[in-house]
Amino acid sequence: MNGKRFLLDTNIVIGLFANEYHIINNIRSSEAIFIPAIVIGELFYGAENSSKKEVNKNKIEEFANESTVLECTIETARQYGRIKSKLKYKGTPIPENDIWIAALSIQNDLILITRDKHFEFVEGLRVEKW
Repeated sequence: MNGKRFLLDTNIVIGLFANEYHIINNIRSSEAIFIPAIVIGELFYGAENSSKKEVNKNKIEEFANESTVLECTIETARQYGRIKSKLKYKGTPIPENDIWIAALSIQNDLILITRDKHFEFVEGLRVEKW
């Protein structure tokens, strides 16, 4: 793990919130961890639909404030368009938010950490599963 720079998908952050040992251990041994703003949005969506709205929203706020959150730029939009077009051509669509996450990962030369298999359809995306 040492020396690697990672972008965390929503399911990995949820595992982190659940104190999954292997995720915590991998994060500790990494060079740098980044969180897409899209992931923060998905977490807030989950919090809004939970029975502990305020507790969960506060946890997300604290996490976001302690993290390096990557926002979308025009370059991200270019990557998004390229990725979505290739996926459509191949007949392998993936969820919209995941295209944005993949675009941020490629744009910033980061390894995406996820549990979602469909990211394997994205050309040029480096993926690891924790």
